[in-house]
Amino acid sequence: MLHRLGEFTVRRRRWILVGALVFFVAAGAFGGKVAKSLSTGGFDDPGSESSRAIQTLHREFGTGNPNVVLLVRARHGTVDSPAVRAEGLRLTRQLARERGVDAVVSYWSLRGAPPLRSTDSTEGLVLARIEGTDDTVRDRVEDISPRYTLATPDVTVGVGGRAEVFRQVGTTVESDLQKAEKLSIPVTMLLLILVFGSVVAAGLPLLIGGFAIVGTFAVLQVLSSLTDVSIFSLNLTTAMSLGLGIDYALFIVSRYREEVRGGLEPRDAVVRSVETAGRTVLFSALTVGVSLAALLVFPLYFLRSFAYAGIAVVALAATAAVVVLPAMIAVLGKRVDSLVLWRRKPKPEGTGFWHRLATVVMRRPGPIAIGIVAVLLLLGAPFLKVNFGLPDDRVLPQGASSRVVQDQIRTQFTSREINTMPVVAPDATAQPAQIASYATRLSLVPGVARVDALTGSYAGGRLVFPPNAASARFKAPNATWLSVVPNVEPMSDAGETLVRDLRATPAPFDVLIGGDAAQLVDSKHALFGRVPLALGLIGLVTFVVLFLFTGSLFVPAKAVVLNLLSLTATFGAMVWVFQQGHLSGFLNFTPTGLIDTTTPITMFCIAFGLSMDYEVFLLSRIREEYLASGDNVRSVALGLERTGRLVTAAAATLAVVFIAFATSQITFIKLLGVGLALAVVMDATLIRGTLVPAFMRLAGRANWWAPKWLRRVHDRIGLREAPEAIRPVPAGPVVDGTEPAPVGELVS
Repeated sequence: MLHRLGEFTVRRRRWILVGALVFFVAAGAFGGKVAKSLSTGGFDDPGSESSRAIQTLHREFGTGNPNVVLLVRARHGTVDSPAVRAEGLRLTRQLARERGVDAVVSYWSLRGAPPLRSTDSTEGLVLARIEGTDDTVRDRVEDISPRYTLATPDVTVGVGGRAEVFRQVGTTVESDLQKAEKLSIPVTMLLLILVFGSVVAAGLPLLIGGFAIVGTFAVLQVLSSLTDVSIFSLNLTTAMSLGLGIDYALFIVSRYREEVRGGLEPRDAVVRSVETAGRTVLFSALTVGVSLAALLVFPLYFLRSFAYAGIAVVALAATAAVVVLPAMIAVLGKRVDSLVLWRRKPKPEGTGFWHRLATVVMRRPGPIAIGIVAVLLLLGAPFLKVNFGLPDDRVLPQGASSRVVQDQIRTQFTSREINTMPVVAPDATAQPAQIASYATRLSLVPGVARVDALTGSYAGGRLVFPPNAASARFKAPNATWLSVVPNVEPMSDAGETLVRDLRATPAPFDVLIGGDAAQLVDSKHALFGRVPLALGLIGLVTFVVLFLFTGSLFVPAKAVVLNLLSLTATFGAMVWVFQQGHLSGFLNFTPTGLIDTTTPITMFCIAFGLSMDYEVFLLSRIREEYLASGDNVRSVALGLERTGRLVTAAAATLAVVFIAFATSQITFIKLLGVGLALAVVMDATLIRGTLVPAFMRLAGRANWWAPKWLRRVHDRIGLREAPEAIRPVPAGPVVDGTEPAPVGELVS
């Protein structure tokens, strides 16, 4: 099939390139503004108790937690000064008249409510809620924020709250994306020139990456009209498109140049490259795609969006690499090596660095394997103390205006009025005495500053404010709700403990508890409950695909184990840096003692897929050599020699892309960039350079063993190169003195 595809790309090369150009232009025009169609939310499980509490609050009472806050600071005197009071009331009335804004209250409209006043009496709060979807809220706060960020002779005003925080997160992500592209593309081009020596050959992988980026933007534009898609998927789109586009193009272009040096005519070399490297690209794409598709099992659309983007990137990059790129090479012919800046002098076979490394490792495979595994486990040890959380304002840089407002509220106010936790009773016909009794019990829970209810406000087990006109908001036909105001940080262990204690408090009616802390508890439950399924799917499908690729049972098992070892070390390093705060000054972020719950899951699926990318490429050359010679040791050494430099180059370019995204000002994007860069470099060097040859040497001929019935299965449905793609070569020197096995033995 791939032979016919290669012939087709050569025969119809001009039509293919015209079609690709038309697609590129159309996709760019359609998907160029995709960022405006994407959302900044997606961190909650829509079926969880906390989400149902918020949905019920909206449906039955037409209200919800405040998502906009104005921090009003007196320039002279206190918030009770006449001029400051007048300005506070004016701002309250003005904000209440804004379209789509309701539930506006302030320190001054509530006649000096102490919780809305700072401890030094110089600051007061105006709270409000913007109704609507995430997109509606973002659009409204984008209009409101600049007009309410102001300074008068009497006060200064800053805008904060969840709506403004995540609006600024979204705009920061967009600007960071542009900065990362400007940084990564020229550096990547320089690396590719170092690899190929030719400007033309170096430019081809970037063209494939650009094709995948633009195509994926168009796909996300379509998907955003059908479902919620997170804006953070754009970062993955650009990074993975450049990374996989470059990887796959490196495989194809390098194989083409190798075949031309071996004596084939350019057109025949294109067909052979599609047959061999193209097969590797398709297998790699399948394993990477499966890893990313596992994110679809999670209910958070933040994670699902990474799956949408990742699957589109993989499909487009692979298609471009095996169809569009061969057509370009067929048109260029030997001009692929035009504009040569330097030429690498070929080394005799068996003399390169990677061959020598493999030979050294295979002479002492046991001690080397034990030592490397011990180091990886040691690096992974900090992950045993991981503490998960969800993003809040602290993912922004310290100078961001909404971050400044939130930090002031966090340090200068005694309660968390903007982080209230609604306790919703959707089918309650309770009497006031029952509501009062329940509110009293809730107010005694550690971490609760106050409970507001239909029957008044409670603190420390007693009524502190009787009901007033505003208390009517807690009543609806056959339903009521209570507002729990915490005095602990929602995204913390104390916040999670508070949620569990509130849910354990006996209630006279069925209740649903929401709020930021409850969302954290429910999201962790939803995510960790699905992790075994996701891991099982990735492991099973990867094992099956590698079996179809190799006909072996040991090689797929070894690949899965080594990838897990590599990721263990990466995760440990991420906890050491981002949770414990080491290098926080150098990397410019605020450690919170937490790791974003979704990031390790995303990182695992991406990094596992990329690890299999390099594994498939290495195994394809090892297997090719083994089929030709039957010598396990020789095939491993030659396979590593022929792929080591290329895999290292691919990993370096991909690491550059991820490091460019690590310059993001958003902490969890920085975490993803640093983590993936480390995972890719570690896998392409330490794992492929030492553990793979060590394990394959220890296994010997068992590398390619499978029971007879599985061999028959592989004979029938296994995927392999066409016979003409395998060129037998004479067996070379044997490292361990074992006679070469007959060609094909233990393979099929």
